[in-house]
Amino acid sequence: MDLPATTPGLTASAVPAEPAENAAPTLPAPPTFDASEPPPTVDQVKMALRRVKDPDLNLNIIDLGLVYDIAVDDRSVKVDMSLTSPACPSGPQLMGDTERAAKAIPGVADVTVNLVWSPLWSPDRIEPRVRAYLGF
Repeated sequence: MDLPATTPGLTASAVPAEPAENAAPTLPAPPTFDASEPPPTVDQVKMALRRVKDPDLNLNIIDLGLVYDIAVDDRSVKVDMSLTSPACPSGPQLMGDTERAAKAIPGVADVTVNLVWSPLWSPDRIEPRVRAYLGF
């Protein structure tokens, strides 16, 4: 049976395009940074991380004392952080949010977030004004 050259009601936009035979999969572009920006400072990183909130406590990770160390080497940022407990269900989200917040700082080219357990986090690490607010 011969099909007509065109099918009524079927337009070219309704037919999915076939991928090119050797085309690479399309991936999102990696974040870029402006090399004309000065390298970030530890204080800039700390301010950016104040926007990262623990979804259970609705407090930022700096005030909670979850960030143990911030190191900046030229345009590379390294953050050592912990969680309130090893079983914290928000751990992956907190670490991802930390990485995204640091990468959003102008002048940052690379971010490494390390999860550390020594020393174990305790409420004593919470900023004193926040501890008072929480009633500790």
